[in-house]
This record gives sequence, structure tokens and C-alpha cells, in this order.
Amino acid sequence: MSASSKTALVVSAHSADFVWRAGGAIALHTLQGYAVHIVCLSFGERGESAKLWRKGEMNEEKVKAARRQEAQAAADVLGASVEFFDMGDYPMRADKETLFRLADVFRRVQPEFVLSHSPKDPYNYDHPLAMNLTQEARIIAQAEGYRPGEKIVGAPPVYSFEPHQPEQSEWRPDVLLDITQVWDKKYAAIQCMAGQEHLWEYYTRVALQRGVQAKRNVGITSSRDIVYAEGYQSVFPRITENLS
Repeated sequence: MSASSKTALVVSAHSADFVWRAGGAIALHTLQGYAVHIVCLSFGERGESAKLWRKGEMNEEKVKAARRQEAQAAADVLGASVEFFDMGDYPMRADKETLFRLADVFRRVQPEFVLSHSPKDPYNYDHPLAMNLTQEARIIAQAEGYRPGEKIVGAPPVYSFEPHQPEQSEWRPDVLLDITQVWDKKYAAIQCMAGQEHLWEYYTRVALQRGVQAKRNVGITSSRDIVYAEGYQSVFPRITENLS
């Protein structure tokens, strides 16, 4: 990370989550000059790699290797750096050392904003755990008493990206991000995730739906040609000097 760069942090429970849910935001902000760093807590080797397991003669290490390769390729397409915690999945569990490791990432990256999962998801308990871990690590990274002498983190805004079942997860977007100009990059990254090809079309539809909503919210008289968008829910209030 360049000391002069604006930075962002994305915490992904599994190795494909950042692609489906935040690939547009990552590509858009790297285009704007941000250094975006992704943390994949797990490879999703147990619960999100069915296509790989069906090939036969597979084991956990082979699946992890395939998922790592996919995620690295997707991050490269989006222009982001990525690291892998290899915490396991189904279930995912975090100890104090993992929490401190993520707090150290916050300190190193010094993000302008943070993206992670919705705080609730009855279909996948790894996802809320990832957000809880992210928020707790942020708090620790703000504490003067944690590794005294290091530069602490300020108060970067945190956004939860769209879960697979938003209504059941009590997730409601208050930010619609226009990703039309980087959709080609997001879709190229989506295509890197060969282990979950069944989701390619689904997340294309999600982006088109959010694009329609974004276009309507800028007004029908706007010349802005929005086709694809991503939805986000802010965790903390925004501080602003005007409401326009």
C-alpha cells in the first residue's frame, strides 16, 4: 500500500463472496485510484464448493487450492490485493489470535471504508460471523492500548453488502452504487469462480435489478445511463454538511 493512496478493506467470509457482492465496488474504487485489499477468511471448501467435490478424487487441500486460485485470479482482474486466513468453513470459528490478526490488517491498510457481510443471515452463519469479526477488529484497531506506539485506525465507515436472501436477512440497502462502467471487470471476475458457475447468471440479474432501482432514484430526467449497480447498507451514520 502506498502511503499516498486512498485505501479500502473488504472482509469476505468465503473466497467467492467478495466477487458476487462487492466486485463492482472493488473495480470502481481501484479505477479511482484506491488501493483495495481483500481478506478471505475461508476458502469455502466445505459448503461452497459442491461442483469441485462432485469431480471425485478430491480432498480438502485440493479444493482449497482450486478456490484460492479462483479468488486470486478474480482479485487480479478487479485490481485488488488479497490474503487468505484459511479459518475453515461450515462452521467458521474465530479465536483471539485471528481477531488480532484482522486488527493488524486494519492498522496496516488504514482503510477509508470497509465492506463485509450483513449482520444477519439465517442461511449461512459464517457470514454474520465475518461481519462481527470485522467490526470487533475495527474497534481493537482504534484502541490506543492495543500495540501502543502503532498508528491507530480512525472511524472508517462500514457497509454490509447484499446477502443472497436479503429479506430473510433483514438487509435493506441505503446505498446504490453505480458500477456500470466496471461491469465488464466484475463479470470477468465472476467468471473466475468456476466452482460456483450456477451463480453467474443470478448475480448478473441482481446487478441489473439494482441498476434499475439506482436509475429510478437519480430521476427519469437524468442523463446518467445506469445499467448495473450494487446495494449496500451502512452500519454507522454518515457525517455531512449538506443533504443534497
